[in-house]
Amino acid sequence: MKALVLSGGAGTRLRPITHTSAKQLVPVANKPVLFYGLEAIAEAGITEVGVIVGDTAEEIREAVGDGSQFGIKVTYIPQDQPLGLAHAVLIAQDFLGDDDFVMYLGDNFIVGGISGLVDEFRAERPDAQILLTKVPNPTSFGVAELDGTGRVVGLEEKPKQPKSDLALVGVYLFTPAIHEAVRSIEPSWRGELEITHAIQWLIDQQRDVRSTTIGGYWKDTGNVTDMLEVNRSVLESVEPVVEGTVDESSEIIGRVRIEAGAKVSGSRIVGPAIIGADTVISDAYVGPFTSVSEGCRIEDSEIEYSIVLRGSSITGVRRVEASLIGRDVVVTPAPRNPSAHRLVLGDHSKVQISS
Repeated sequence: MKALVLSGGAGTRLRPITHTSAKQLVPVANKPVLFYGLEAIAEAGITEVGVIVGDTAEEIREAVGDGSQFGIKVTYIPQDQPLGLAHAVLIAQDFLGDDDFVMYLGDNFIVGGISGLVDEFRAERPDAQILLTKVPNPTSFGVAELDGTGRVVGLEEKPKQPKSDLALVGVYLFTPAIHEAVRSIEPSWRGELEITHAIQWLIDQQRDVRSTTIGGYWKDTGNVTDMLEVNRSVLESVEPVVEGTVDESSEIIGRVRIEAGAKVSGSRIVGPAIIGADTVISDAYVGPFTSVSEGCRIEDSEIEYSIVLRGSSITGVRRVEASLIGRDVVVTPAPRNPSAHRLVLGDHSKVQISS
């Protein structure tokens, strides 16, 4: 069995971060979200992995390499434009051959991995197996309709009138039957080959399409809110360790990981939190659910429930929270200009000014 990992999207919902960085490499608990998926694939016993890459191909290649750090062998498959998930399957056919495979969206995060799902698929080998989860806003997702026995009878991409609240999670398992399906469909109104249309084609052909509804934690990390929520979830299980230096005037409370070379002085850190290698925390407060990457500086400031990427500094800022701060960013206080009211008032005006 092989794996196909999609890492070619533009990440428009995470801009401006993704103007200069692949969305799959934005870190969660100081580790790129893509790495969690590759680790889950390796844990499921899959070693041959095709990675679909687009405009950020070089950055993905530099981070993932040949895959040996994860115990897998990676083949890179260029996609000139993000033309849909089914298009990714279409261009990967030479790599996939006649093997069964799992397709994993590189910006998705699933707690608990996929080993159980892969084992079930290997044992029973339906033509396709999809993961579903209940969501409060099904109009934003591909949505599945099940019959009374739980069998998949229909799929619809971002429906205006959803027939259920069961959204497709970004993990799919297929036999080679999917190749005929992706060749048989037409582009949607978005100009993309939709995987939901390909799976619907299998259903219409009376092929065996099954679903598993997961009750555990899943997130599509495509926007800042979800990135912060996934970061919070991962930090819940962080193991406390101090590999850097902490002076006597500092206070470390709860599950806090301070990596090698980091220096904490005159500060209070409340976990769960991670302080990256060679980062300096001075006269500052770092609150729960905060990940600070390597080579950062936080001085005379407060930050909580945030992600700070490599090489950034926050100095003299009273409070930062629920924020995603990119690489090599500088955050400082605004200049304190004299406060004044400048008025141009017509005749008979009445003005109330709160001074």
